[in-house]
Amino acid sequence: MATRDTIKDLQARMEQSIIGQADVVERLIVCLLADGNLLLEGLPGLAKTRAVKSLAANLSVKFSRIQFTPDLLPSDITGTEMYYASGGKDLFEFQPGPIFSNLILADEINRAPAKVQSALLEAMEERQVTVAGKTHKLERFFMVLATQNPIEQEGTYPLPEAQMDRFLMHVRIGYPGDEDELGIIRLVRGEQGAGQQPPQEAIAQETVFAAREEISAVYSSDAVDRYVVALVSATRHPEKYDKQLAGWLEVGASPRGSLALDKCSRVHAWLHGRDHVLPDDVRAVVHDCLRHRLILSYEANAAGVNADQVIDAILKLVAVA
Repeated sequence: MATRDTIKDLQARMEQSIIGQADVVERLIVCLLADGNLLLEGLPGLAKTRAVKSLAANLSVKFSRIQFTPDLLPSDITGTEMYYASGGKDLFEFQPGPIFSNLILADEINRAPAKVQSALLEAMEERQVTVAGKTHKLERFFMVLATQNPIEQEGTYPLPEAQMDRFLMHVRIGYPGDEDELGIIRLVRGEQGAGQQPPQEAIAQETVFAAREEISAVYSSDAVDRYVVALVSATRHPEKYDKQLAGWLEVGASPRGSLALDKCSRVHAWLHGRDHVLPDDVRAVVHDCLRHRLILSYEANAAGVNADQVIDAILKLVAVA
């Protein structure tokens, strides 16, 4: 089976388990193939954790789920040096934490304080962990998938901008439609019954690596590259485009925003069977790549303007070169 066909099969399997969230499943696949980390935000009960578990269940990977709580310690994530005596000598041995897996589910990440959240920073950016002055490399296949509830305020700690910027995509998950909800009821009812289907064969990590190799060869023209740069530049210098837009934006996207748009648009093109990127591929992923990288002004918040509306305005103002 061709690499793309195998990845599309993975996507189809997940859509059977996560009914009514086809866009979310596609974003999970895009982020996986772009070798990035993903923040999944949605109200309770909308299958955030289930979506991540479904991805892990269909891949031949080591999976760790970390439930973030206010009393969690950084060492509970990274691991720690353990003391022991052997042959009359005092020795320390590193005991790896749950971060030493392939897929890491950081569940309800905003329930832990900043010192715990920061334990993920080095891992997410440099794929390594430093404990007691020693650096430990993480797996080649490594991805952090974090979830959070947007409406909970009590007992939560908002993610700092530096950590938000390390997520390749920030995906929002909404309510399913009525027909989809009917399908969810019947799916869960069937899972609780005696007639469960045997698990399908897991997809090898090498398939994901092969897909990434093919995606690296997807062509992006000069016009598309300049379109990506122009979109990100509009978040930094909105006064060049529109006075109202300038009043909404306080801080624009970093260069990670441009890199995210480039990576994700090439993955999107590959998933849809093309060997080149179209402006439509950029527009398809721009909200998920930029919404968490923008800091809106007091005026925007007071007017009820959110990051997606700002991005919509930018898309109308910035043309393809």
